Amino acid sequence: MSFLHKLGLNIGIAGGTGRDVSRQVLSNSRSRTPGPPVGAVGSARPPEPHESTRVSNGLKEFLWNLDGLGRGTLLDLGPAWQTTLSFFIERGFRVSSEDILRGWKGFLTEEEARLRNDVTAIETLDMTPTGRATRFLADNLQYSRSTFDAVLLWDLLDYLEPTLVKQIVASLTELLRPAGVVFAMFHSKKPEGFQRYRVADSNTLQVISTTVICPAQRVYQNREIQDLFGRYRTMKSFVGRDQLRETLFIK
Repeated sequence: MSFLHKLGLNIGIAGGTGRDVSRQVLSNSRSRTPGPPVGAVGSARPPEPHESTRVSNGLKEFLWNLDGLGRGTLLDLGPAWQTTLSFFIERGFRVSSEDILRGWKGFLTEEEARLRNDVTAIETLDMTPTGRATRFLADNLQYSRSTFDAVLLWDLLDYLEPTLVKQIVASLTELLRPAGVVFAMFHSKKPEGFQRYRVADSNTLQVISTTVICPAQRVYQNREIQDLFGRYRTMKSFVGRDQLRETLFIK
């Protein structure tokens, strides 16, 4: 994907077929045979000033649904944090990572530049939300059907255009195997800041406050979430005190 290559971003950027980062992480850590659950690399270190932690019942339930799977496959749609990757790789998972939100930001930036520099693009490009979403997904989330057992979606849907959200959920549904699990979070009101998440241990997330990539677009109500994930047979939510709802969807 030309515009992503131009951005010079590291692993975890959405674009084309996402990168399987399992081997890279393992080569940077001690070789070990997957065995009983162990703490994630770095989970014992003290939090940095811009970090906090939150107990995650949703993550605990997510892992419970994956227990006994063996060598599963997982798609992480956030940044490729070493901590999160090591946590799942040590449990035998093959992990692919696409930072879909940063990829979307890069896509919009490139399109804006193209419209400024190419007068014909204004007439030829479909600039409707559907047109933009279709072009973005032509180069992102490009995997074979039924590739993954699990997806870490985080709170990304709150920051994407609603038309793109519908297409992403539809794409992820096709990428999941039967009984596959999606872990997502939704804000109960528009967030004032922007946060990223990484796995500290089996029921704890590290919360990293960082610069806003894309402003929040929408606050989804329960009914809207149910409609988005209508093809899933099970939905289970956990409401936190920090105005975040953790939700699991089982295909």
